[in-house]
Amino acid sequence: MSAAKQLEQIVRDRRMEPSRRLRNNQAIVDNVLMTSPHLTDANFESIHPDDVLLLFELYDEYYFEGSLQRTVHPQPISFRLSRRMTRAGGKTTRWSDRSGRKPHRYEIAVSTTLLFQSFQDPERKVTVTGLECDHRLDGLMRIMEHEVVHLIEMLLWDGSSCAQHRFQTIASGLFGHRDHRHDLITPGEVAVTQYGIRPGVRVRFDHEGHLLEGVVNRITKRATVLVVHPSGDRYSDGQRYVKFYVPVSQLESLES
Repeated sequence: MSAAKQLEQIVRDRRMEPSRRLRNNQAIVDNVLMTSPHLTDANFESIHPDDVLLLFELYDEYYFEGSLQRTVHPQPISFRLSRRMTRAGGKTTRWSDRSGRKPHRYEIAVSTTLLFQSFQDPERKVTVTGLECDHRLDGLMRIMEHEVVHLIEMLLWDGSSCAQHRFQTIASGLFGHRDHRHDLITPGEVAVTQYGIRPGVRVRFDHEGHLLEGVVNRITKRATVLVVHPSGDRYSDGQRYVKFYVPVSQLESLES
């Protein structure tokens, strides 16, 4: 049986018993904490792309009997950490060569921004894929499980959507997922809870020694503030605005 056929059989037919899933996950945790020079604690303070690769290999071993990596091979797959991903916990990408002469390339990226903003306040519960996470490694593992399902769908059926029935059936059957979303702490939540800043709020900030006032348009790693200016781009309200990207901590809300 080919690796792809074995992988397809596993994801179509296997429904992991909760007790076995618990044993698998504990074995993965034990391996990570014993092997990684960075993930030495469940609430780790640093992480390396090699740690994401390690998790991927362990999930393949404990859940897919090695068929996942054999199906990917010889197509290259890489693992990346992203500080710019401020909404998604992870992202799986496939690049295709238009000529068809080169194999697909795959990448799994994990948001360090969301991981490290979360699990700081013990009163703020965090769920990922509908499962409550006790610590950062829990959150990272749920993200990896979600992205692995995306990768499997891309390998076996070309397209992938976590909002569709097939994805959710696989994620539920293998990993016990109850949802395809997360509530990791985003920069937008930090902006509201710590600084009272949200989109639509009027703010003041210092720019090169000048105090400017504008409206917060969106919040990612920084806030995008629109300031009225005659040389700016015209927006749908008829006004012309210049964009400024400002750390939220440097904004002063002008609204009570």
